[in-house]
Amino acid sequence: MPVPRERIRILNDAPVRADGAFVLHWMTMSRRTRSNPALERAAELGRELSRPVLVFEPLRCDYPYASDRLHAFVLRGMADNARRLAGRALYHPWVERRPGEGRGLLRALGRYACAVVADDHPGFFLPRMLDAAARQLEVRLEAVDASCLVPFRLFERDFPTAYAFRRSLQRLLPSWLDRMPARDPLRRAPPPGRAGVPGEVLRSWPATPVELLLDPGRLLGELSIDHRVGPCARLGGSVTAEARLSAFAKDALPAYCEERAHPDAEGTSGLSPWLHFGHLGTFDVVRAVLEHEGWTPERLTQSPRGARAGFWGTSVSAEAFLEQLVTWRELGFASCAARPDQGRWTSLPAWARATLEKHAGDPRPYLASREQLAAGRTKDRVWNAAQRQLLAEGTIHNSLRMLWGKKLLEWTASPEEALEIMLELNDRLALDGRDPNSQSGVLWCLGRYDRPWGPERPIFGTVRYMSSESASRKLRLRRTLERYAPLGEE
Repeated sequence: MPVPRERIRILNDAPVRADGAFVLHWMTMSRRTRSNPALERAAELGRELSRPVLVFEPLRCDYPYASDRLHAFVLRGMADNARRLAGRALYHPWVERRPGEGRGLLRALGRYACAVVADDHPGFFLPRMLDAAARQLEVRLEAVDASCLVPFRLFERDFPTAYAFRRSLQRLLPSWLDRMPARDPLRRAPPPGRAGVPGEVLRSWPATPVELLLDPGRLLGELSIDHRVGPCARLGGSVTAEARLSAFAKDALPAYCEERAHPDAEGTSGLSPWLHFGHLGTFDVVRAVLEHEGWTPERLTQSPRGARAGFWGTSVSAEAFLEQLVTWRELGFASCAARPDQGRWTSLPAWARATLEKHAGDPRPYLASREQLAAGRTKDRVWNAAQRQLLAEGTIHNSLRMLWGKKLLEWTASPEEALEIMLELNDRLALDGRDPNSQSGVLWCLGRYDRPWGPERPIFGTVRYMSSESASRKLRLRRTLERYAPLGEE
């Protein structure tokens, strides 16, 4: 089955060049070799033209918040790709050491290509990068959505709530469940044979050796990135991601509904970092959950009405997990594609901005410095635990992330400053920062996708309020607090 046309955007007017040496897949956001529509599209063109696929996977050093933490995670994924692509496609992994060293590399590869297939993505600097590439390349450039179950560009508008998005999503989902990507995109791709990366490219931009990709510590010190944000124990790459998914589906999914809210229970999937970097695709996560459930398409609700539960016809836990994975994650992508200002103050709903501006001058009970916030050393033990988990592990438990953002509103001089600090801490430290879904979670803390809540309060106005005291009563937190915020450290 060919890659659906709805996933593909043609970004320039240049032709497909039948006499090129290969079809170039420019891998930037869906960094995997399995269930990848972008790689599948490159293989499809390769079959039509009888040319091998060259996977070009670069890692720049000048993207915002580039650090040892983010680089180490991506480098392990590149090592997995090198092993899985061996003998099946050409592979050129390239790690930039100083800003600007990669200038001209894509264009040089493009001179030998029949066509270029890129990852389509609405967030971060990717749209600008694709636009620039479309102007430079002299062969066709296609961008393929390999991120979402339903292509995010089909929605073409922003949605005020998850319910509004869910109504549209549920109408489209059944047909897209029938058009899932191939598990093995390269199954019928022409083998590389004697083809190779052009010598001109290798002389100026030699491939990064696999042994360095496997041992990022030997490479990171040479790179012009932020060395203050160190790597996490969590390893990047598709191999680790697939093992994590398998363990979750087998061991944690049955109790997900009961355990996911409690930080001590470790009942969430923890898959967001691998989803963000594309080491794992939504497609394989959905497959794993539905296969665990023994699911068949007949169990889908035949007349969906946007209800949060009951659509899939699975267990309560599987339904709750798919709501997070599909509804909330894809809502973030749809909003990001529809709103150029996603992530900024202006993207908040009018009622939220109005109520927060009304209370912007309210006295704050406590103003924390940026240094205190970054180090997780405030007067609030629960908040400190959340921030220190982010510092150490590159993630915050979902239940604490909501409280984390709400307290920043309370402890900063203005709601605009609160949003700025939330995004800076999240994007710099979180393995899944900079992602449309991660941004949605931050903006939710200030009213995005929510509604007004009474009673009206100081500082918050009618934005939903949360407190550490309430979290301590409702959630199992003892082990989390002992680990990240021992008594006496505040």
